[in-house]
Amino acid sequence: MKEFMDQDFLLTTETAKKLYHEHAEKMPIIDYHCHLQPKEIYEDKKFRNLAEAWLGAGDRYGDHYKWRALRARGYNEDSISGNVPGKSLEESDYQKYSQFAESMPYFVGNPLYHWSHLEMRRYFGITDVINKKNEKKIWDEANAKLETLTARQMMYKFNVDTVCTTDDPIDDLHYHKLMNEDSTLKVKVRPAFRPDKAINVELDWFGDWISKLSKVVGYEINELSDLTRALSERIDFFHEMGSRLSDHALDVVHYVDSTYEQANAVFKKGLKNEALTELEQDQYKGYLLVFLAGEYTKHGWVQQYHIGALRNNSKSMLKAIGPDTGFDAIEDAVYMEKLSALLGAEDALGVLPKTILYCLNERDNYPLMVLAGCFQKEGIKNRVQVGTAWWFLDQLDGMKKNMQQMMQVCVIANAVGMLTDSRSFLAYPRHEYYRRLLCQIFGELVESGQYPVEELDTLGQIVEDICYNNAKEYFGF
Repeated sequence: MKEFMDQDFLLTTETAKKLYHEHAEKMPIIDYHCHLQPKEIYEDKKFRNLAEAWLGAGDRYGDHYKWRALRARGYNEDSISGNVPGKSLEESDYQKYSQFAESMPYFVGNPLYHWSHLEMRRYFGITDVINKKNEKKIWDEANAKLETLTARQMMYKFNVDTVCTTDDPIDDLHYHKLMNEDSTLKVKVRPAFRPDKAINVELDWFGDWISKLSKVVGYEINELSDLTRALSERIDFFHEMGSRLSDHALDVVHYVDSTYEQANAVFKKGLKNEALTELEQDQYKGYLLVFLAGEYTKHGWVQQYHIGALRNNSKSMLKAIGPDTGFDAIEDAVYMEKLSALLGAEDALGVLPKTILYCLNERDNYPLMVLAGCFQKEGIKNRVQVGTAWWFLDQLDGMKKNMQQMMQVCVIANAVGMLTDSRSFLAYPRHEYYRRLLCQIFGELVESGQYPVEELDTLGQIVEDICYNNAKEYFGF
């Protein structure tokens, strides 16, 4: 019987072990999409205890994977996303931690089981199996380490080179400015432009957000031309602050070729919170996405399209604790034709920037990868590519299928590797998880005679490129 999570965890061949320990393990991390809070990085947040760092608390975003698993176990919501009534903050935190520790054996086969043990081992040096019997010992040892294991130290432990946060166009990027001036910070922290609120014209808060943007830029936004001017100015500002990429949560792809007049009419209806048809959303969103692609191209940015989230399914919990708290699911919409038309329009106009596509529905991986291959360009490796398995798919099976499909219909050697997409500073072992699986897959090819052992040096270089070098080149960091 193999030892639980030993140094060769997930590595079953000698070639896989060699690729990981001699190549992947040493490479720095570029976390090009995450939801870490810039304020917490700048202030080098010190966590009060393991519960806050590991699970999140009522006043801080938590780990949605862990929250969802605890809900499935039937625990009270106050002991997951809030604070337990009638208990002190310290007592409430321990209850949250305790119920997670006692639930751990029941997460058999779930990625949380692997990730949680990796987090304990890599950050805290704790090799105990997480369960009810060991919970107090783990709690005490981890909290002792948290006296010095701050937010920055967590990143340093994993040799994090660059982090890209997720930032609204109206953000003043105050903490990014401070971090750019902080010579003690060993990680480069860059903002990423997330203009979803400018695009989602159908939502009832669209007009309020436009008013906030108006105050930021210092003039009224009454026409679509005012909005595009404002967004262009904000992109200029983000670029000055170090941004080199954008991020879009498209969920469902909207696009139809439209004129400025058509898109402007929809924009004005959105300002008044009038009901919009699917065609009107296609007109407005398609127009604005093509405009933004042109701005990204002008600045040499990468754009990311995240497709396929079905958000806020529990309306009662949306009302109770708000969005982005673990109640999203996988959309099943058909979108390839519109996505093809959108990318095709950007390509025809000469404004298609480097683009990474992510899909949340596993069904769409193959067609998305094939579509990406239609938009390559001389001098750029993988101008359009599919990213790593995302969100509900970034687990053992999902990552394997993503990599294997990428080998079949793309050039995996050009891939830009893993990202955390996390609000947690304890999420970096997911990069290790990805790298071990990558080396295992490559090792199996060699040892089964599907790739020559004579090319092992080349394969080692490919591993290093996927883990770090490709992202550094692709993003221009």
